[in-house]
Amino acid sequence: MTAKYQELAKKIVEYVGTDENIISLHHCQTRLRFKLKDTSKADPKKISDLPDVVQVVDKGGMFQVVIGMQVGEVYEEVEKLITPKTDSGASTQGKEKKSAFDIAADFISSIFSPIVPALAGAGMVKALLALLMAFHWIDNTSNLYIILNLIGDATFSFMPVLLAYTTARKLNSNPILGAVTAGILCHPNWTALVAAGEPVTLAGLPLYLVRYTGSVIPIVLVMLVQAPLEKFLNKIVPQAIRLVVVPMIELIVMGILGFSILGPLGDYVGHIFTFIFSFLSEKAGWLEAMLMGGLYSPLVIFSLHHGLAPLGTMQMSQMGYDGIFGPGVLCANIGQGMASLVSGLTSKNNRTPSLNEVVLSLIG
Repeated sequence: MTAKYQELAKKIVEYVGTDENIISLHHCQTRLRFKLKDTSKADPKKISDLPDVVQVVDKGGMFQVVIGMQVGEVYEEVEKLITPKTDSGASTQGKEKKSAFDIAADFISSIFSPIVPALAGAGMVKALLALLMAFHWIDNTSNLYIILNLIGDATFSFMPVLLAYTTARKLNSNPILGAVTAGILCHPNWTALVAAGEPVTLAGLPLYLVRYTGSVIPIVLVMLVQAPLEKFLNKIVPQAIRLVVVPMIELIVMGILGFSILGPLGDYVGHIFTFIFSFLSEKAGWLEAMLMGGLYSPLVIFSLHHGLAPLGTMQMSQMGYDGIFGPGVLCANIGQGMASLVSGLTSKNNRTPSLNEVVLSLIG
C-alpha cells in the first residue's frame, strides 16, 4: 500500500545521516519527527528538495520533516529502513548541550506524541455519540450508547497507563512495569476504597484517598521516581535473581509511594490547575480560547503542542468538561483552515507557494 513512498523513505533516511544517526522516530498528523544523534550530519536542503516533502524544521530537539496528510504512509516505509532503538542512544551524542527549553520540549513531545492517535480516536467516538444523541437516533439507555460511550471513555479513563508506558520508554525504564504501576493506581479495589471514604493506612502510613483514573500529573511524577529506582535496583541486585526481585521491589515501593506521596502531590498540582480553570471560566472565559488559539499553532513548530492536551484531559476528568483545549484548538484550526482555503483558491501550483508550506508546518 505504501510502496510508492519507498524511494522517498530511502532518501530521507540517507539525508538525515543514515540509520546510524537516528535515535528515535515518530510522526504526528503531518510530519516525521526524528531525534538524531548529530543534526549536523543531516542535510535539510536535500530533504526539503525531495518530492512530497514540504519543508524541514529543526526545533525543540526534534528534526522534523513536514510531509502532509500522507505522513503515515511515508512513516511506514521509513520505519522499515531503521533499526529499533531506545533513547539510550542519546549517550553517543557527545558533548552537545541542550537548553532547558529543548529538554522540556523533547520530554513533553516524547511522552504525549505517541498517545495522540488514541486521544483523536476516542474524541471522534465521543463526537459520533454526541451526533447520534443530538439527532435522537439512540438514547442513553440503549446498549449501543453504553458500548460506544465505554469505547470513547477508555482512553481517558486509563490515561495513566498510556502515560506510564510512554514516560517509562522515554526514561529508559521498563515500560511494562510502568504500565503495571499505573494499573495499581487505577485498580478498581482502590477506586472502591476512595468511594467508601474511610481512612486507609499502611503500617501507620496514611494513604490519601485520591482517584487516579483519568489523571495525568500523578503518574508522570511516579515515573520520574520509578525510572532511577529501577536503574539502582538493577545495579545492586545480583543478575541471577534480578528478573523476579527487581520487579517485586519496584512495584511494592512505587505502589506505596504512589498512594502515599507522589500520587497525592500530583493530584494537588491538578487541583491548582482546576482552580485556574475555574477562575478563567468564571471571570474571563473568552481569554482561554484566545490564548490557546493564539499559542497552539506556534507551539506545534517546537513540538510543545502535545503538552497542552493534558489541560483538556485534566479539566475533563476534574470538572466534567473541556473549556480550554478543545475550544482553543478549534479556533486555531479554523484559522489554519481559512489560510488553507485562501492558499488553495489563489495558488496555481501546490508545490511552490510558501503559504502552503506555512499552513502545513502549523498542523500538528
